[in-house]
Amino acid sequence: MRPSPSSSSLSAAAAMAAPGGGGGRVSAFTMRAVARMSRARWFIFLRRVYQYQNGPRSDLGSNPFNSPGWLALELGVIVAQMVLTTAVVATSPRERPAWPLRLWVAAYNVGNVLSLPLLYWRHRHSSSAAAAGGALSDDLEMRGASDGIRSFLMNKARAFLELFFAMWFVMGNVWVFDARLGSFHRAPRLYALCIALLAWNAIVYSLPFLLFLLLCCFVPMVGYALGYNMNSASVGRGASDEQLAALPRWRFKEQPDVPRDRDHDDQECCICLAQYREKEEVRQLPCTHMFHLKCVDRWLRIISSCPLCKQELK
Repeated sequence: MRPSPSSSSLSAAAAMAAPGGGGGRVSAFTMRAVARMSRARWFIFLRRVYQYQNGPRSDLGSNPFNSPGWLALELGVIVAQMVLTTAVVATSPRERPAWPLRLWVAAYNVGNVLSLPLLYWRHRHSSSAAAAGGALSDDLEMRGASDGIRSFLMNKARAFLELFFAMWFVMGNVWVFDARLGSFHRAPRLYALCIALLAWNAIVYSLPFLLFLLLCCFVPMVGYALGYNMNSASVGRGASDEQLAALPRWRFKEQPDVPRDRDHDDQECCICLAQYREKEEVRQLPCTHMFHLKCVDRWLRIISSCPLCKQELK
């Protein structure tokens, strides 16, 4: 009888962890390190980024780049660039570069300043998208027109700003790396500043390619070599039977005085997107969100958090 892949992988892991071989202990340590990395927040965030970049982007609220942590990181990077460029330009008044590098740095700083209101809009947009779950449909219709026009204008401004940075990046490479003049010694601080900014932008522009190499090439190769599926990233994160049994459950009962288009969250399961029917079993989580019993149990066995607000089960 041929053993199953799970039993063979467990026996292999046990053999590696058995005493007597230093290489086995190293392999077991590597397996634990890879398993820990696959559950790390930064790895899960990179997977969300890759899925967002290669999927439909109609819902900007699901954009991982609009998370509070990432927005705070972007704000810190923008402020650091503005402080650094201002300090270098102020301390190098006698430098005479061959190309107008001060103009390039000044325009780059203007782009950073224009990025601040866009950053604030992304923060407001993500906050309003998170709070829209409890809003009524009438309120959403009243705010839909103004928010739609504002989102359209801000998205256009963001696209033009990204286009400006891309063109300015090409122009900076032409000015800084012009081998005909070789005037680095005439303005060492300005040239060093421009090279640092260009290197940072090169890393940012190559992020999709680096994510492709990491998640589509490196991760599958490591997982195949170790016999571990790193893309699952959910092993050991599901709810136990005791946790599921402690959650309240009952049979749904329709209220005839409540219209179907009101209290939408209490009338429809947000996992299967089907409305509750009479006497269907439902379950309520500690965050007071309600779902079909079968839908939410299947979800919680994979990851023990609410599908809507991501609150962990205790």
